[in-house]
Amino acid sequence: GCRPKELKYQYEEYIAKELENYTSESILLIMHVESSWMASDEGMLTDGQWKKLEVATLKNADNLSSSPKSHPLFADLNIKSPTGGKGPVAGLPFRHVRRTHSGKHIRVKKEGAGGKGTWGKLLDTDDDCFLDKNDPNYDSGEGAYDELVDSPVSDPLDDYKKAVVSIIEEYFTTGDVKVAASDLRELGSSEYHPYFTKRLVSMAMDRHDKEKEMASVLLSALYADVILPDQIRDGFIRLLRSVDDLAVDIPDAVNVLALFIARAIVDEILPPVFLSRSKKNLPESSKGFQVIVTAEKSYLSAPHHAELVERKWGGSTHTTVEETKKKISEILKEYVENGDTYEACRCIRELGVTFFHHEVVKRALVLAMESQAAESLILKLLNEAAEEGLISSSQMVKGFNRVAESLDDLALDIPSARKLFDSIVPKAISGGWLDDSFKVNSDQDGRESSQDDKLRQYKKDTVNIIQEYFLSDDIPELIRSLEDLATPEYNPVFLKKLITLALDKKNREKEMASVLLSSLHMELFSTEDFINGFIMLLESAEDTALDIMDASNELALFLARAVIDDVLAPLNLEEISTKLPPKSTGTETVRSARSLISARHAGERLLRSWGGGSGWIVEDAKDKILKLLEEYEMGGVTSEACQCIRDLGMPFFNHEVVKKALVMAMEKKNDGLLNLLEECFGEGLITMNQMTKGFGRVKDSLDDLSLDIPNAKEKFELYVGRAMDNGWILPEFAINDE
Repeated sequence: GCRPKELKYQYEEYIAKELENYTSESILLIMHVESSWMASDEGMLTDGQWKKLEVATLKNADNLSSSPKSHPLFADLNIKSPTGGKGPVAGLPFRHVRRTHSGKHIRVKKEGAGGKGTWGKLLDTDDDCFLDKNDPNYDSGEGAYDELVDSPVSDPLDDYKKAVVSIIEEYFTTGDVKVAASDLRELGSSEYHPYFTKRLVSMAMDRHDKEKEMASVLLSALYADVILPDQIRDGFIRLLRSVDDLAVDIPDAVNVLALFIARAIVDEILPPVFLSRSKKNLPESSKGFQVIVTAEKSYLSAPHHAELVERKWGGSTHTTVEETKKKISEILKEYVENGDTYEACRCIRELGVTFFHHEVVKRALVLAMESQAAESLILKLLNEAAEEGLISSSQMVKGFNRVAESLDDLALDIPSARKLFDSIVPKAISGGWLDDSFKVNSDQDGRESSQDDKLRQYKKDTVNIIQEYFLSDDIPELIRSLEDLATPEYNPVFLKKLITLALDKKNREKEMASVLLSSLHMELFSTEDFINGFIMLLESAEDTALDIMDASNELALFLARAVIDDVLAPLNLEEISTKLPPKSTGTETVRSARSLISARHAGERLLRSWGGGSGWIVEDAKDKILKLLEEYEMGGVTSEACQCIRDLGMPFFNHEVVKKALVMAMEKKNDGLLNLLEECFGEGLITMNQMTKGFGRVKDSLDDLSLDIPNAKEKFELYVGRAMDNGWILPEFAINDE
């Protein structure tokens, strides 16, 4: 019958590799595979390869009958030994088949070597041949060899594949997560678990919504406890690579697999960064790439996407989750009333949701904060559950993290929530049932925890200020509001809140946020404020990505734009990167920002990065700059030109003024335009950084300018000399110029 495509691909690669130098082992392998496949017209050798194989057979005639070992590729291709297992289809011996020029296979005569174009009788053996121990030429080693050849080759992966299909089928019938997990654990061969992930999902894809839901539930249950996170990820990578084949039998394979991936991200068994990393490794024309795009755009970018994804297959898991949460609350309330730790642990164990124990931890901690009288009982329960191994350390940490992340919301109902939580953490760590590493995380998360009430009020005020700015686009009013708050120590917090709010809005608001950063840099914020604000943003990048799918890419754009707008210097990116954990999402974001900045025409592209939000502003500004320079060149007044530049209100874009002034001075042969630059620099209207950037942009385009202005390079050298003498540009510019 038909072989899987991946098997054929391996075989084709093998033929191509062995084509020039067939060995006795490769000849045996190819003869066996061709004889097994040709009955279904699936032989792979071309006419030219058949001829090469015939010549190789003649050269290796002495070795073919005594090759002592099966080729190792037999196991890789999941093919039994040539004489073991099933023979050629329908009992058709290889020697009685030949390939025609049309590609079909025909029987040839048994005797007479088969006629013209066949291989003769070199490899023919009588069907009824047997070993005769009385034969004077009998070799006792031949019998042992026959037994070795006749014995089937055992492939652990093949055995594993058969076993997991049985486990999955049984699970789809019974729905018993515990039994499936136990069977998979007992099966062993944990190195093959990526295949289990792939097989479970691919089998569910071709079934009803019930089985799809069951598959997602099982993956969540097995995550970390039975199947490692990397193995889950590798399984989905394999699915993405094979979706083209799956689509042959499952017409909506792209959509279904996209939903499985979205569900895995919602269930937190795949990190959101899986999408962007997979995109980089898949051809844009592949169905795997389509799967990622569909998951991003159709399922994970919608408001309330988590609830929508959970209910997509009929709401089975959603109902289960809600029921489980309700049961957990009931267990905890009953425990607080009777204080029976043993009974509470038994009830938690009977829930059978080890992957969801972080919810037990979260609800227990919230209950302890709501009722201080219950705190000692709750801590006792969590301690007991940890000692029994009922709640794993990873689930415990996850539960504490969830509470830490929701403290601001909890504080609305429990004013002293943060204080209570901070008092519980050291007790848990000293009791040995919360990992010491959480204290570090808690300290980092506590960056904003000093002066709780004041900070909480500041955050509330700044949200209102930012929302009003997005409606009014009034930068001066926003700056006045921040000055009235008189809390410059919280400037980094404002920056984090501004960009976080903009990330979840349209391009218009993102552009407004970048423009505001430039204005704040000129008026109110220090470079250190911006550095600390971006560090805070990047430290929480992974959490932000749970709510905003493209958060990492958008943050990279904000970082790169800040450099282009002179809010940050390129060296500041290095400083930010050193303060982030290595190999974290934040570090990856900084790396992406560097790539954006180093790209060709990075300035123009980044200024237009949010489409229409900045496009008309930039183009309009360029037109106004050109007109004011033309008026000035024709005899305008310097003070009026400076006022026009000031009225543009785009100090971050003043490098365009410098560039156009230098180019116009070359074209019009009017060096008087440099007097305007001198005046702007003297008034502080154009900064040294903007001046240097403008000179740099002209320098980068000198080759193009020389086509229209033959002496452009000579003129530019004179302008650079004047700028250096007057201190308009950075001293390093001359070094770069050389």
